[in-house]
Amino acid sequence: MILRQPRDLVREVSFPVDASINEINSDGSLQVQDGRIRWLPPAKGGTLEWRVLINNERGANTFDALLTPQWGIFRVEDVIPRARSRTLKGSVSRTTLSFELPAGWSAITEYYSRQQPIVVEREERRFDQPTGWIALGDLGIRRDTIAGTRVAIAGPDGHDVRRLDMLALLNWTLPELKTLLPDALPRLTIVSAGEPMWRGGLSAPASFFLHADRPMISENATSSLLHEVMHTALGLRPRDGNDWIVEGLAEYYSIELLRRGNAITPKRAAAAFERQATWAEQADSLCGTYSTGATTALAVTLFRGLDREMSRSSDGRVSLDDLLPKLADNEIDLDILTTTVEKLVGSTPDTLHSDKLAGCRTMGD
Repeated sequence: MILRQPRDLVREVSFPVDASINEINSDGSLQVQDGRIRWLPPAKGGTLEWRVLINNERGANTFDALLTPQWGIFRVEDVIPRARSRTLKGSVSRTTLSFELPAGWSAITEYYSRQQPIVVEREERRFDQPTGWIALGDLGIRRDTIAGTRVAIAGPDGHDVRRLDMLALLNWTLPELKTLLPDALPRLTIVSAGEPMWRGGLSAPASFFLHADRPMISENATSSLLHEVMHTALGLRPRDGNDWIVEGLAEYYSIELLRRGNAITPKRAAAAFERQATWAEQADSLCGTYSTGATTALAVTLFRGLDREMSRSSDGRVSLDDLLPKLADNEIDLDILTTTVEKLVGSTPDTLHSDKLAGCRTMGD
């Protein structure tokens, strides 16, 4: 990290350090203690350097961060930990990101740029720190603009990444998403690879990873691709025990976007919701640290009922669609969900009554 400043604006930069980070050097004063790096840079700026072991095994011989001699896929937070900065009041940053790569390699990030240095803009933070997924190597990349969203899909050459299939499905469904969340996803980067990457999907701001073997539309008429698109577009962060809200909304709208984009028929969508209801019978509780498949199915069934109740209570004026923009880009829990619905319909929803929420605390507990 190279810091340039006209005077002593940045007093301190600190971030967590673990066993994956080593060979830390800097200009200025550097302290490593209590699991954090504290850098006090010189008044006119300086350089902080470190090395990172990227590979992270999520299970037996499967990775959610990997760098090989041919390619790499990981989150930028894996190599640039989330930092805190102490600066003079009123200071602002201008951050750029550059890569030095082997011959024939390219890089793609959530920032829609083909030129270096890449400008990083984070309006909500004083320190514009880069985030999101990165793919490096000999990549195949397809780009398009769909419903105002600049889309890039990348994966290592030789992996069965269905870039055009993804673009086709997004052409049907992104316009429907934009009617729900008009300001969401000015850009969207999807990175994908096959083995030995983890066989699932993982979202981040404006980007996500999806394993190359995941079907665009599953036999149960849900879509892993659209599930991750909804996570990225909504930007919801669940509080403890409320993962079901985030997962349930993403899965519910993965079906709805397919239906509304005419990728599946209304009859097939109805059958998909019925299958979710059947699967939900296997769930012991709704609230928990992580939402299992059965728990997510129960949440989907609950949100389908909530959509109908909201429409019925408001004489058709509001529905679950109106709830999404009220929740987007925030932390979420059951209390917030319930009070937001109450403000929209003017009454407490019966669907969210405590006796219908197995394993969840009631409001005020």
